[in-house]
Amino acid sequence: MERTITDLPFKTDPETIVILKGLPVLQCINCREYLLDDFVMERVENILEQVDRSAELEILKYAA
Repeated sequence: MERTITDLPFKTDPETIVILKGLPVLQCINCREYLLDDFVMERVENILEQVDRSAELEILKYAA
């Protein structure tokens, strides 16, 4: 696993997708699967709670 920065999509409900840009993750160099640290996931959950549910697609920059 190596630390890297990437963009990831999150489906918050059947109609809404949020893309978080610049998200710090741990990514496997062999299979490309990723893990989020607990503090990063907590921040992601807080960001996703504040998303405009009327939007089909929202792109946000992750700010640590």
